[in-house]
Amino acid sequence: MTAQSATSTRTTSAAEIEALLAAAHAAARPLAALRPSDRGRLLDAVADALDGAADELVPVAQAETHLAEGRLRGELKRTTFQLRLFGELLRDGGYLDARIDHADPEWPMGAPRPDLRRVRVPLGPVLVFAASNFPFAFSVAGGDTASALAAGCPVLLKAHSGHLELSRRTGDVVAGALAAAGAPAGTFGLVVGTAAGAAALRDPRIAAGAFTGSIPGGRALFDIASSRPDPIPFYGELGSNNPVFVTEAAAAARGAEIAEGFVGSFTLGAGQFCTKPGTLVVPAGSGLVEALRRAALPPAAPLLNDRIQAGYAEVLEGLEANPRLEVLAQGPSPLADPPSPTLLLTTVADMLAEPHALQAECFGPTAVVVTYDDEAQLAPLAETFEGQLTATIHGTDTCAVAGLVEVLSRKAGRVLWNEWPTGVSVTYAQQHGGPYPATTAAATTSVGTAAIERFVRPVAYQGFPQHLLPEALREDNPLGVPRLVDGAREG
Repeated sequence: MTAQSATSTRTTSAAEIEALLAAAHAAARPLAALRPSDRGRLLDAVADALDGAADELVPVAQAETHLAEGRLRGELKRTTFQLRLFGELLRDGGYLDARIDHADPEWPMGAPRPDLRRVRVPLGPVLVFAASNFPFAFSVAGGDTASALAAGCPVLLKAHSGHLELSRRTGDVVAGALAAAGAPAGTFGLVVGTAAGAAALRDPRIAAGAFTGSIPGGRALFDIASSRPDPIPFYGELGSNNPVFVTEAAAAARGAEIAEGFVGSFTLGAGQFCTKPGTLVVPAGSGLVEALRRAALPPAAPLLNDRIQAGYAEVLEGLEANPRLEVLAQGPSPLADPPSPTLLLTTVADMLAEPHALQAECFGPTAVVVTYDDEAQLAPLAETFEGQLTATIHGTDTCAVAGLVEVLSRKAGRVLWNEWPTGVSVTYAQQHGGPYPATTAAATTSVGTAAIERFVRPVAYQGFPQHLLPEALREDNPLGVPRLVDGAREG
């Protein structure tokens, strides 16, 4: 059996956690020893199995998350696409970053160069904490699981309490597909319960952690990972406001279009996207404020679960009580369950006076509109934001915003021009991460093929005979992977 069968949604016991950890530890070496193309075959098998189980899984997801069928089917398609995309990455082999420096007695450093060969190897078992807002794409078989398995790391998946039955059933599909495809026993396992997840993270057999969720929850887990006797990398996505800056020229040229696009973006998925634009900065007197005041806000939509509903209402009440904010537009039942969307209004001077409070992430259908008098205020305002997943500029080709772009490039992992941040494409060049508190590891991404880099580490082999080297480093290159040989791309 490749994984513990998730036969119930009860909390995983200490004995079960021990069995899962022992199995993952035992699976680490044989999984790492598989050729990358063989691991790609495992990922394809999981993708095929999930596609085949769609009619079973989607209704369960609807019942547990309040999300619409169309949204969930699209998300499941994204999930299986990213599994197959990692399979393609493995078959290419470039992620190994294989490098060979042949011995050179005349190396100009002043001493002979030894034979050195460097390649990336798997870290070991990874503990993934599933997210609530994407029950497929950031959950049991989501991007963290896909990238860790692709790297050659067994995965223990801590299920999210917001969709436990879906997690159980998805876990069974993943486990069954891996077993049928011949994966080592222990390649995947499911953990249920907050305490169980924390206990697993403390265990020395876990080599890395990955998390998507709130700042308090992610920081608590990050502290556990970093305070262990053997600290491990912890890749947490925690929170983001995702500010949008509109220039005077853009407001004049297409203000109505920007207003419509913003409403659609901040209310998409009832405002429960990690890339939801939480702040819109617009020129005073441009007509954008009035356009937003008159905008048709979408009807109330249920949030994912009671905990998110309660947290959303608490943050919104705090924002509405702040004297620096006023209601710009609001549906008929902003604090009800389900809540109507809310737009709040302030000035750049007020946000500069109290940035931390006015830039608080409100996870749900609320955003803050900020008016400015001079574009010279934009870069100083951008400096007040903490680390972000995204930051956006709406402008024209003649706008003098190079300084603003520079600031936002330091603040965010993805900077957008005349687009909206709520679409996160799974691609080779995607960056879904940013400075703290957006993530705990700004140099990494949790979306796109570069996500695999979180779960591998480089090892250099010096002076070894050919038969003892990893295949990617042997002279005959039996894997056919791209390599850097003596400083030049091979072939």
